[in-house]
This record gives sequence, structure tokens and C-alpha cells, in this order.
Amino acid sequence: MAHGGTQAAVAGHATGAAHHHEPQSFWRRYIFSTDHKIIAIQYLLTSLVMAAVGGFLAMLMRVQLGWPGKEWPLLEAIMPNAFKGGQMNPDFYYGAITMHGTIMVFFFLTTALSGGFANFLIPLQIGARDMAFPVLNMLSFWAFPVSIAFALASFFVQGGAPGTGWTAYVPLSDRETAGQTLWLISVFILMLAFLAGGINYITTTLNMRTKGMSFSRLPLTVWALFVTALVGLFAFPALMAASLMLIFDRVGGTHFFDPAGGGDPILWQHLFWFFGHPEVYIVILPAMGIVSEVLAAHGRKPVFGYKYMVGSILTIAGLSFLVWGHHMFSSGMSPTLGSIFMATTLAIAIPSAIKTFNWLATIYRSKMRFTAASLYAIGFVSLFITGGLTGIILGNPSVDLYFHDTYFVVGHFHFIMGAAALFGVFAGIYHWFPKMFGRMMNERLGKIHFWLTFLGIYGTFFPMHFLGTAGMPRRIYNWDAYQFLGDVATLNHVISISAFVLGAAQLIFAYNLFYSMFRGPKAERNPWQANTLEWWAPSPPPHGNWDEAEPVVYRWPYEYSPKDAPEGVDHIPQWVPEPALATAGGDRAGSR
Repeated sequence: MAHGGTQAAVAGHATGAAHHHEPQSFWRRYIFSTDHKIIAIQYLLTSLVMAAVGGFLAMLMRVQLGWPGKEWPLLEAIMPNAFKGGQMNPDFYYGAITMHGTIMVFFFLTTALSGGFANFLIPLQIGARDMAFPVLNMLSFWAFPVSIAFALASFFVQGGAPGTGWTAYVPLSDRETAGQTLWLISVFILMLAFLAGGINYITTTLNMRTKGMSFSRLPLTVWALFVTALVGLFAFPALMAASLMLIFDRVGGTHFFDPAGGGDPILWQHLFWFFGHPEVYIVILPAMGIVSEVLAAHGRKPVFGYKYMVGSILTIAGLSFLVWGHHMFSSGMSPTLGSIFMATTLAIAIPSAIKTFNWLATIYRSKMRFTAASLYAIGFVSLFITGGLTGIILGNPSVDLYFHDTYFVVGHFHFIMGAAALFGVFAGIYHWFPKMFGRMMNERLGKIHFWLTFLGIYGTFFPMHFLGTAGMPRRIYNWDAYQFLGDVATLNHVISISAFVLGAAQLIFAYNLFYSMFRGPKAERNPWQANTLEWWAPSPPPHGNWDEAEPVVYRWPYEYSPKDAPEGVDHIPQWVPEPALATAGGDRAGSR
């Protein structure tokens, strides 16, 4: 039975009646599916393919930045237009910058976390059979490849992909080639898809929790995904409006952003960053939820400070709408307003620090099982601390004015938004792969993948802070043309080689993922001895998730190593009632 609401829209999905007959045709079951688990896997696999595209573009950029002016005959043979004469075309380089950022932020991190994991985990972890609006869920996914098609089409129109970066600042984006219009259409469609998904996640969480699943018993993953959907509900419309206005400027003759017609280019920055900074938390909050879950399950220890973790998620979400101005310190902002944005920016460090200390306290004296999932969760904490500390530096306007648009900023946001979120994605995949596909991934390959990725990320992005200190601008095609940057050659070589190691490590992951999907050892129902409801379902869960008996929740999700449990019981799942616990041994209490 649904708990907390009886809305007609969700009543049909709260019982088993709507899920007795699983779709049998291939198209309905795997392509145009309304099953939240299939849609989750569609989101996840599509976003991983896009990560490969975005990562490949990054490798090409590092080829240019590592050895500017060098000729590459092999790359010319493969991509003659991009490497005409053996050297990378500057227009292609700037197009690659734009599409790398766009793909990694929108088409990979946001969709993998808020599309993939949200779809898979929310119904399973709250005890629901599906999303509140399954058809809307399917439509929101299929808008995703349409959006990708518009974005990638920009490579093939006259003038190529736009060279404005993922921020698409005007007036440059107002005067770019046709590829910029395709980019704007792509972003608008994707934001629409995210909004549809977010409405589904919010409605499902509010109305379809199973009996006993109060908000105080929600796993931190659900809390993070639920709050992320709320943030998106207010943030995405700002970028949709800005994109539509810029399309009108470009093709409709309006002048929203054109000073020649009375418009204001700074308006674009306000609208973009009112979306853009919450977008950082749209990416990082789900990763935080995943990491909390993985650390507790693999550390065999309750999450430290559960209520403070929830409070921090809510506080970060609220403050995320009050800090967008720190991206615009150099736009002519008044010092008073800059000081206000500095204060709100530094304030967000408080809940972030609470979460960090709570993760460290969870790890401290835990019985950590060093699996690939837990290594990625621990690695996330390291990357988050590194990126967070440099964020505090950039929150000061007087310092930010020096570092603005330098590689210091590139290093900072790749740690906090790119690498940390990426580690959240990997931790989630290694942890929930058995539930998604009913098979186990290879742990040895997973650990090799972790160490190469961890070292590759620090080797790639940490030296960028020194490049920024030396004054190297971001989005620069040929730094070798500037005499004052003559000493950064070695650092750029190190960064490029580290990036290639980082890229090569992902081939190990791809092999492990697809091989294990079909040939990996079959997974048990609860291979990690975890407590949340998804581990009560078979691996993989059937259509409708549960049989006639839907799960009932009796406790919070983090009862690991309980002091008052019977001997041999090191965890008590949410679905185990008190009488059953009193008579059950460890294995029986920990499994269905």
C-alpha cells in the first residue's frame, strides 16, 4: 500500500495489480519500456557512451596543450578536417572545448546520477513498484537522445560546433555559427527532460513510500536524489528561459542580450549562473548520497550523524541559489554585492564540512571491506576535500579576480564537480551492478581501475592549480605563443600524460562492465549484506519489483554492527521485524 498519499495518479502503481503482466515484446520490454529499472539502465549506458565521447575530446585537447605546434600525421589521417596540415585546427579545438564541457556536465554526470541512479534507486529504496508516472518517465528518457542528436549535429553544420564554451557567454554566442543554435535547442530539450524526471522523483518519493518508510527512515541516497529533484525544479527553468531568449536573438530579431538593441549581455550571465551553480549540487548531491550509502554498507558501521547529513543536504540545496554571483566577480559587480556573495559562498562550506567530517567519522574505526565500490567512495572524500579547499580560495573576490579564467579554476571545478561526481558514479555502479544485472563485476579489475583513475586524476588536475598561479588562461589554444608562459611546458606534459593514463584506465572499466554484464558470476540477492530495501528484491528485480507482498519497513537503514543484536548478526535490514530478529541468526537476519 502507498504510504502518505492516495492520489489517483499513483494508486494503480502502488499495488501489484498493475505489474502482473510483464511486457513480452522486445520493443516494449527493452526499448520503449516504462519500467523504471530499464529506463535507469538506458540512462546509465547512454550517459557512459557520452562520457566516452566527451573523454575522447578531452584527450584531443590534451594532445594540443601538451605539445602545441607539433604535427600529428596519424590524427590527420583519421580526422583530416580537424588536423589539416597535421596540426589541430583552432576552430576544432574551441568546438571540442564547448562539447567536452557540455557532454560531461549535461549528458554524462547529470544524466547518470539524476537519470540513472534516481530511476533505479528511488522506487526500490522506498518500497514502490515503479515511478508515479511511468509513461512520462519513458518520454523524459527519449528526449535525452533527441537532445544528444541536436548537440552532435553541430559538428557537421557549416562552421562546426560552437566555440563559446559550455557557458555560452554572449555576445560571442549571439554571433556564433549555426552550431550554436543547435546547441541551444539541445540544452532546452534536455532541461525539459530533466524537469519531467524531477517531477516524477518528487511525486514518487512523497506519495509512494511503503508502510513504515517515514522520512526519518529514508536512505541518504533517496534524500539526496529527492532534494536534487527539488533543486532542479527551480534551476532548470532559468537556463530554459535563457536558451529560448538567445534563440530568439539569433533567429528572431529580438535583442534580449544585444546592447545595440537595448539588451544586456550580463543578463545571460545572471540567468546562466542562477542555473549553473545549483547545477554543481545537482551533480554532487546524488554522489554524496551514494558515497554515504556505500561507506556504511562496506564499512559495516552506521552513518555518523544521519540527521546532520540530512540537514546538510537541505542547507546546501538552499544556499546553492544564493551564490551564483561569485562566478561574476569580474563582471563589474559592486564591492558590496560581491561581499554578500562571498559570505553566502563561504557559508556553504559549513554544511559541506559537516558532511566531510561525518564521512571521516563513519570511516574511522569501521570494519571497512576494501572493495572497488568502497575505494571509490573513500576516493570521493579525498577529491571533495581537495576541490572544496580550492573553492574557499576562489570564494574571496580579491583572490578570484586574479585567478578568474585561469587554469586554477579549471583544476578546482574538475576536482569538485567532475572527478568527485565521477567517483560517485563509479562507487554506485560497482555497488549496485549486482542488483541491476544479477551478476558481479570483477573486483580485481575494479581495484586496478580505481588506482589508475585516482592517480590519473591527481596527476591531471592538481598541477593545473600551478598553471593558474603562473597565469595560464583557460580555453587557450596555444600557450606557447606567450613568452610569460615559457616555464609551463613540463607541467603541461605531465598533465597530458596523466590524462592519457586516466583515459586508458576507463578501457579497463568498459571491459569489466560489459564482460560482467553477460559473463560475470551470478549475484546473490544481497551480496554486500546491506540494509536498504532494494536488497530484499531478487537480483535483478522482476517487473514490479516485488511479488504480492510488498516490503514493510521497521527501522532506519544503517543498523550495521548493532550492539544489542544476537550473536553473529552484524546488520539488521530495514525489512526485518523485532520478533524475527529475536529468533534469527546472522545470515537469516541479513537475508530474506
